[in-house]
Amino acid sequence: MQQVLNMTFEQREIEIFNQLSSGNIPDFMRTLTKISGNFVDGNGTSHACTYEVMPDYLAIGSNEDFCRIPMGPITAQKLADLFGAIMPTAKLVDDIYTHAPVKLEPVTYAPVGNESTLVPKFVEHNQAIENQRIAAGGVLGQLTGGTKKDVVLSNKIVDPARPNHVVIYGWHQLNGTPIQPLTNIHINSYVDYSHGIRLLNAEMPVDGVITNIKTILADPVLYKMLSNETGAMTQPTYIADATLPGKPKSFGIKPAGIDKLKIIIGNDPAIDNYNVYVSKDGKTFQPPIVLASNNLILDGLQTDSIYFVKLEAVNLSGKSAQSEVLAGIPSSTSNPSIIIVNGFDRSSTGNTYDFIRQHAQAIEVNDGIFESCTNDAILDGTFNLSDYQIADYILGDESTVDETFSSTEQPKIKSFLNNGGNLFASGSEIAWDLDYKGSTTDKDFAWNYLKMKYLHDAPFGVSATYYKAEPFNNSICTGMPTFFFDNGTHGTIDVKWPDVIKSTNSGTGFLKYSDLDTASGYAAVLYSGNFPQSIKPGKVAVMGFPFETVYPEATRNELMNKLLTFFKTPLSVEEKSKEIPTNFSLSQNYPNPFNPSTVISWQLAVGSHVSLKVYDVLGNEVATLVNEEKPAGKYHVSFNALSTTNNQPIASGIYFYKLQTANFSAVKKMILLR
Repeated sequence: MQQVLNMTFEQREIEIFNQLSSGNIPDFMRTLTKISGNFVDGNGTSHACTYEVMPDYLAIGSNEDFCRIPMGPITAQKLADLFGAIMPTAKLVDDIYTHAPVKLEPVTYAPVGNESTLVPKFVEHNQAIENQRIAAGGVLGQLTGGTKKDVVLSNKIVDPARPNHVVIYGWHQLNGTPIQPLTNIHINSYVDYSHGIRLLNAEMPVDGVITNIKTILADPVLYKMLSNETGAMTQPTYIADATLPGKPKSFGIKPAGIDKLKIIIGNDPAIDNYNVYVSKDGKTFQPPIVLASNNLILDGLQTDSIYFVKLEAVNLSGKSAQSEVLAGIPSSTSNPSIIIVNGFDRSSTGNTYDFIRQHAQAIEVNDGIFESCTNDAILDGTFNLSDYQIADYILGDESTVDETFSSTEQPKIKSFLNNGGNLFASGSEIAWDLDYKGSTTDKDFAWNYLKMKYLHDAPFGVSATYYKAEPFNNSICTGMPTFFFDNGTHGTIDVKWPDVIKSTNSGTGFLKYSDLDTASGYAAVLYSGNFPQSIKPGKVAVMGFPFETVYPEATRNELMNKLLTFFKTPLSVEEKSKEIPTNFSLSQNYPNPFNPSTVISWQLAVGSHVSLKVYDVLGNEVATLVNEEKPAGKYHVSFNALSTTNNQPIASGIYFYKLQTANFSAVKKMILLR
């Protein structure tokens, strides 16, 4: 260890690889421990398996003089590939600990500067483990647990929000609880004393058939045997194969006739064809249909029936991971008015990437024909929101890391609403992401386009407790019963943190949490009218929990009916009369002179922050009447001489009122007569 004491991370990693690849490893590490058991796949089928695992974490040296050596995941992967080995999953880490006859209490150190990442701390920690092992009567070569966090294989390796990160898990306490939950918080050049590399034989018998563990982890059904995460692994390695096709991300489904659907996806010369999986319920899929990348038409389908579709990209090197699920309805309608956009990309517990099922079925029940696409297809222009009247955004519990509406997406949503579009967005972290954690631009988007503001991350700030909502009286949902959203036992995700929101800029609430009074916040808000840059009025409805988590199904369908009715109902005479002014103006107050109140009117040609204040003849501020963002439109406000900034009535005389926006300023005189 003295040799690597003062090396940089890069130098140390090279030396670790050289030492271990040349065989400088203790003899007790060379004999693997066999662990047998029955493992259940995604279909509930049990399989008899036996895997082989190193008894301890990789170490350099001999039986008499060695050190368990932390290293980065790239070096660990190179060694695993060299040895015909593989790193464990979090599920296997738990299983290994369960079977370990020697269980030691984790040795932890309080962080001091960067000491945890330096070689002296590696050596100190190794010696502490050895002292424990000897005191416990453990023998070198026995399967030992509890000494380090494992670098593991996980779906989080390919987390787009955290590229080039390491995934760690474990460090079990004697009560069996791991100190470290599954996380990819660290970049892959971060290594500290607590990290360890424990390798398994890359192959294992499954029901007597030798099978590669990577193959199991990439299989949409078998992966559940060895992983407790959601979804098969697209890359069960820290070193990606650049020749394999990537998972299809930007695509969509359109009707192409009474018995056809067309898959819309950008051309990729690295892809030869696609395996297209089709289902009538979104859960059970038929064997794949192979379609050329330039002819993605599904035909022979039943008219006016929902079909669910997912894709695999294929080339000579192999196939990609499966895409998320989208849906379509074969129809003679060439331009459906509704687009379902799946923006739930987060690798969170319970996300099965198929929650379009609940949205599609609810729209279809209410006689709606729709198209669908991924939000990536909106971002890159494969699909355009302007082609539709209604957009239904699926956001699940998409949050700050993955973003609900990104800075690239927001202008597209703004344009859609400014041009008379109708947006429905549901998710449990929209307000949290945009308003509580967001930038100034995010907040502006939330307040002025989604018409909502963040209040709490759950009713009363308490998680995993409140799962019930009900409609406001005299709202679009009047007459609906109280209903529930999923706590994790009804086939979707556990909505532990439903957003509590309030309405802003003329928005109104239409759903509330059953145990929370409306003065403390809403569960959902809506708005109908002009937006800051409106060419014509639009509508928006936002829910603080995901629509797909609502149950029972009949209530979910009824809720969709109420939303579609809201969007499709023509604007009222009052709303239609709200024509967008072509210029800015400030009108003379009326009456004038006045006592004690008068009305001041103005109009905005475009949305802007508006300041409207009253001053006396000496320039002292008397009252602030408006100080907020306003969309384009016509406005008026009442000024009462008995209600001023200092709560004192003002004397008779001449006063001035000033309108200030980003593009316009005007002052007018008024007279108060007592």
